[in-house]
Amino acid sequence: VQLQASGGGLVQAGGSLRLSCAASERTFSRVGMGWFRQAPGKEREFVATISWTAGSTYYADSVKGRFTISRDNAKNAVYLQMNSLKPVDTAVYYCAASRMVIFSARASEFEYWGQGTQVTVSS
Repeated sequence: VQLQASGGGLVQAGGSLRLSCAASERTFSRVGMGWFRQAPGKEREFVATISWTAGSTYYADSVKGRFTISRDNAKNAVYLQMNSLKPVDTAVYYCAASRMVIFSARASEFEYWGQGTQVTVSS
């Protein structure tokens, strides 16, 4: 599975961004998807995950209520709508795909990773 993330950029605190991740996978509807992020000097951390049929989603406490993960299996795409952005949200955001699990918050359970897209939130 090849993943291409896009949509990052520079935004002021309180603003919004929508990240997209395009997947090259014929059986995308059976791939669990997730978003992770890595800030400078920090370890990669979980952000959000969504199940095959989008019936289940799960978020990190730090983004709950501000971020929304969604997917369009017809377009082989997953999205991350980010609202009320804060400077602490500044990081490189990665989309990830898993054939092993329906959805997960564990990076180790995702076999495929995109190249990352930079999100910078200014104060």
